[in-house]
Amino acid sequence: MTLNRYRLQHLVKQGHKSAKKAQRLLKRPDRLLGLILLGNNFVNILASSLATIIGMRLMGDEGIALAAGILTLVVLIFSEVAPKTLAALKPELIAFPASWVYTPLLKIFYPLVWFVNLIANGLLRIFGVKASQHNQETLNKDELKSIVAETDSIMPERYKNILLGIIDLESATVEDIMTPRNEIIGINIEDPIEEIIVQLKTGQHTRIPIYKESIDRVIGFLHLRTILTQIFNSEDFSKQDITNNLITPFFIPETTPLHKQIHNFKVDKIRIGLVVDEYGDVQGLVSMDDLLQGIVGEIMTEEADVKMNPDGSYLVDGSVTVRELNRITHWSLPTEGPKTINGLIIEFLETIPQAGTSLMMHDHQLEIISRNKHAITQVKFFPKKKK
Repeated sequence: MTLNRYRLQHLVKQGHKSAKKAQRLLKRPDRLLGLILLGNNFVNILASSLATIIGMRLMGDEGIALAAGILTLVVLIFSEVAPKTLAALKPELIAFPASWVYTPLLKIFYPLVWFVNLIANGLLRIFGVKASQHNQETLNKDELKSIVAETDSIMPERYKNILLGIIDLESATVEDIMTPRNEIIGINIEDPIEEIIVQLKTGQHTRIPIYKESIDRVIGFLHLRTILTQIFNSEDFSKQDITNNLITPFFIPETTPLHKQIHNFKVDKIRIGLVVDEYGDVQGLVSMDDLLQGIVGEIMTEEADVKMNPDGSYLVDGSVTVRELNRITHWSLPTEGPKTINGLIIEFLETIPQAGTSLMMHDHQLEIISRNKHAITQVKFFPKKKK
């Protein structure tokens, strides 16, 4: 009963004969327990009867109590505590050989086991329990995350964070990982051509949104590699060359789940899109690289964004997402509301706090290290006090 069901399933797929027998036995635990307890009780009662007879013949009536005491000690040590402790610590060592014994015994004593189970299962049905409906162990998302988070000695930290990111795909949306509107680097097609050329030559991104006056009026995306070739090879480069090379903009609702958007990017064969709210206003930008970063986490983020100090405290950039901080620190800060640490603190205090402000938020003690006019730029999270 203490066998790891997932390891057992793995061994079955590998063709392990003992594992196959053990799995078949565990499909009907009522029959397995019926067989084990049938033999167990028969041996215990037989031993008790024999001990009583031996005690009476050797010491008369006084020998009954002595025999009962000795038998209890022997059974407790050699038949209960020692073997069951070993079985709990090394279940495969006991279960696999035992499965070769239980399988034929179950066939031999099946009529008797069936009769015992018929009565026992009938009693259980009174309480709404059906032995035939034995469900396999299942894990929900939070339980699976806890298992992955506790695999320190088995899995490197970077791989563990990737798995946690994949598990989070179901609940995360593009809003959680998008580049916010105020950080989008685009080009206004209404600017002078000289300024546009300078922006194109110094651009740090492969694909740049082109808009008219406002980012809400995006007319397309420009692939930098394509247009730079024309800039260097053409003496009369104009805005018309830009519009001729634009890629139709792709708009993504802000509530789109990450796993669905990865599929959409793959189907539509695009790598970038604009995130819009219910009114059609641009809220941010998301690319395939952003989606991959949402999975692999800190492997692709700058280490300076979340820095752990020797005393166990964390210096966190205000723009770090709550999900990313939870993944790195294994905390459980709420992710339903604001997406960044800056937003979470401002919502909690309902104001932008001054530098040096200390507070207790969601069981975490923190201090505002720095801020600007519009946002918190750095926060220090103190280590949790042990209760």
